[in-house]
Amino acid sequence: MKCPICKKEVSPDSVFHPFCSERCKLIDLGNWASEKYVISTPVQPEDLENDRMDPGEGGERDDV
Repeated sequence: MKCPICKKEVSPDSVFHPFCSERCKLIDLGNWASEKYVISTPVQPEDLENDRMDPGEGGERDDV
């Protein structure tokens, strides 16, 4: 397996697994803390309904 930060090979029994070192582990933590990574939510049917344009209003959206 490769470290997700620096791409070095990582042993499965490494104390920092899946990272190769504490440095890479802390870089990853910093990326989460600064919101560089996000977990998206699945699109719900009601979200699609809200995003459709209303043809009765000239195609303009009121949420923009």
